[in-house]
Amino acid sequence: MSVERTTAAGGMETSYGFKRVGAGDKQSLVNDVFHKVANRYDVMNDLMSAGLHRLWKDAMVTWLNPPKRPGWKVLDVAGGTGDIAFRIVEASRGHAHATVLDINASMLAVGRDRAEKKGLSDNTDFVEANAEGLPFPDATFDAYTIAFGIRNVPRIDVALAEAYRVLKPGGRFLCLEFSEVEMPLLDKAYEAWSFNAIPRIGKAVTGDGEPYSYLVESIRKFPNQQNFADMITRAGFDRASFRNYSGGIAALHSGWKL
Repeated sequence: MSVERTTAAGGMETSYGFKRVGAGDKQSLVNDVFHKVANRYDVMNDLMSAGLHRLWKDAMVTWLNPPKRPGWKVLDVAGGTGDIAFRIVEASRGHAHATVLDINASMLAVGRDRAEKKGLSDNTDFVEANAEGLPFPDATFDAYTIAFGIRNVPRIDVALAEAYRVLKPGGRFLCLEFSEVEMPLLDKAYEAWSFNAIPRIGKAVTGDGEPYSYLVESIRKFPNQQNFADMITRAGFDRASFRNYSGGIAALHSGWKL
């Protein structure tokens, strides 16, 4: 299935998977998807990526390299279940403080429960808010992370501007996202797996395959590696770069507020 990706010029704000929706309608549709999948979100990540998402997330935290000293603060956006935040706190040996921000209350409820079970409640707090309008003063955080969430934000350029605003000078932006497969043959195999298997697995596990059809389609519409790197640069970040994982199935983007 050949689908034209959105370019860095925009278009995600009216793209709900392969469907075009009215301006302002996407957010509520995406919210409904994540209300439906919240309780099985991490299980489905394992099934959809054959467990590779765990390695990609570990690589993200390794590249971030959170310092093992008190007072260092990270904002993890669209991270409701806490997967990235918990990794960062543990990598800092309990010194970092992570604020998990998500627009979806169901995802945050899962994260709070997980934090309590892991004994990380003192190192994490959970905020229900929109990535396009962060409820924090300028220059609050040492790092901003977002994993597999920015393609669900309608106005990505606004979210990137907000990321830049809340970072301290010298702060780091890291975004892990599904991207454009760049290996011949792998792209065809991955496409077949995504469109045929993932919605069926989603229906079997959660009882509803439609949210997973959206998630697969949204990956195909998201800007490719270079286009997204250009967006990060236009938001004001310096030294924008990316690393591909698993042939480009996922890409980790980095930028600095210098």
